[in-house]
Order: sequence, then C-alpha cells, then structure tokens
Amino acid sequence: MDDAQLLRYSRHILLEELGIDGQDRLLQSHALIVGAGGLGSPAALYLAGAGVGTLTLADGDTVDASNLQRQILHTEAAIGQWKAASGAASIIAFNAGTRVIALRERLTGEALEAQVDEADVVLDCSDNFVTRYALNSACARLGKPLVSGAAVRFSGQLSVFDLSRPESPCYHCLFPDGQYTEEERCAVTGVFSPLTGIVGSLQAAEALKLLTGIGAPLTGRLLLVDALTQTFRSIAFSKDPTCPVCGAGKTVDSSVNTMS
Repeated sequence: MDDAQLLRYSRHILLEELGIDGQDRLLQSHALIVGAGGLGSPAALYLAGAGVGTLTLADGDTVDASNLQRQILHTEAAIGQWKAASGAASIIAFNAGTRVIALRERLTGEALEAQVDEADVVLDCSDNFVTRYALNSACARLGKPLVSGAAVRFSGQLSVFDLSRPESPCYHCLFPDGQYTEEERCAVTGVFSPLTGIVGSLQAAEALKLLTGIGAPLTGRLLLVDALTQTFRSIAFSKDPTCPVCGAGKTVDSSVNTMS
C-alpha cells in the first residue's frame, strides 16, 4: 500500500482482526455483484469504500424514476441510463482506486459461469428466483462463496452459502426449486427504502468477512429482518445430502439456467 491508501484505510488497519494484511487482501480481491438496484447499491458502495480492488457490476436494466427512492447508486441525471454504467460512475467517483467492470447485459450459461469463476465472492442482489437459482448453481459448480439477500415490503433476509466448503448448504438446500413459485416483487408490493440499505450493507459486511477470513459468516444461518419492529432473528439450517445442486447426487447443470 502507498501512503494515500494507508491513510484512506487507516480505520480498517487499526482493527486487530484486519490490520495491514487484511486490507491488502481486500485490495487484491474481486467481487461480483449481480443487481445494481436497492441491495446492490449499498453493497457496492461499501465494498468500494472498504477497498475491494475489483468490482464487477452486472445489471441488464436501465434507471427509472421509481428506482431513486432506494437505489442510491443512481441520481436523477442517470434516468434512462444503464444501471451498470450509472453504478460504475458512482463507484469510481466514490473511490477512484476501485476497478469497476460494468456488464450492461443479462448473463446466461457460459457467460454467467465465466463471471462467477473470475470472482472471489459473489453477491446476489437480484430480485427474482430465476437469478438466485442460476447463481447458486454456478457458485456450487465452481466452489465460490455466495452472499444472498432479499428485501420486500418491510421484511428482509440474508444468508451466506460458502460453496468453497463441501459441508456448506446452498440456496437450493434452503429454498428447493419449484417450492416457491410465487415471488413478491417490490414493483408490485412495495419496499421500505432503508430496508434495502440495511440488507445490502449486511451483504457487504459478510462479503468482507469472507474475503479476509475474519469472524463467523452467516453460513448455515438465515437472518430475518423486520424493519417495522426493528428486530433480527436467526434460523439455523443444514445441508441437504440429497440436494440436486450441492448434494452427493447433484444433477443440476448451471449452464442451462438464466438470470435477469
């Protein structure tokens, strides 16, 4: 690290659990963030602020006025722009030392796996089950840790699927494919603006812990957030040995999945 970096990240370096070695690991790390919306916005800003060296921001949508209530990566001037491009500009303005790769497209098949393979950690900041299952399959196939978050109305949830560890459960173990055919979208049901900030920030915290090897990640635990009562509840769950994605008899091929 040069003098400017030592100053910028001094409050991290003061933490015994992180120190210079931990900050160096962050500077050399690469995070893939899928979704530059309500969850991806705070997650991206905190990862950039923390000094993660490379961020890949993937989103195939454009900025709409209705996004601005919660998607803090974007401004009124960005309406109509690709979210990935708008988000990249905001991140670079926040930390010019961060390398940002903006993917203005929907990832599918080999392209999806290629992006997961390049990353040290993957953050699922999407808003639909198709994306979540596709990312989970790719991370399981490639042994990459996945930090998954969701937020709708006043309820949020967060978990870590550290698929670099054989004993870790995956998203499919927690939510079997086909069991949840109806999904709640904030475009229909609404979402409390600060809730996305809470969950997205927690996703960034879990990703930083994974990248530096500190603390205890939310592996095997589902954190539930109720913003109306400001309560947090943690539910333990375990790996499903018959899971078709990560179990002994796995059958799911992530290359056939798509994400939006």
